[in-house]
Amino acid sequence: MKKEKRIALGLAMIVVFVLVLLTGAFAQKKAPESMMLKLEGAKFPPVPFSHPLHTEKAKIDCAECHHKDKNPKEPGGCMPCHDLKDAKNGALPIKDAYHKNCIDCHKQLSAKGVKAPTKCNDCHKKQ
Repeated sequence: MKKEKRIALGLAMIVVFVLVLLTGAFAQKKAPESMMLKLEGAKFPPVPFSHPLHTEKAKIDCAECHHKDKNPKEPGGCMPCHDLKDAKNGALPIKDAYHKNCIDCHKQLSAKGVKAPTKCNDCHKKQ
């Protein structure tokens, strides 16, 4: 009887261990629903950004913005490469990177007939 209990306990521990591993392996860092894109010393107001609007409604892949992340399930921020003044490895400074990425994409969408803001005040709304 003792042997059966030890085997059952051992199997239960293995199952729990495997479940913990699987939970960690499939856990995905959830992007904030909305956020404000703001830069220190900017002349214009911050830009409200909605992840669901871009990823779910517009069907834009996360990698379009998070293009250098090693793990697409856990994207990081922009600043490690696109620092305000000290951009790394030829990366554009953050303001230029935002403008190029966002405006280029919005213009492409507009050309396809999809409504997307392309003028400064469309995104930089006065508060």
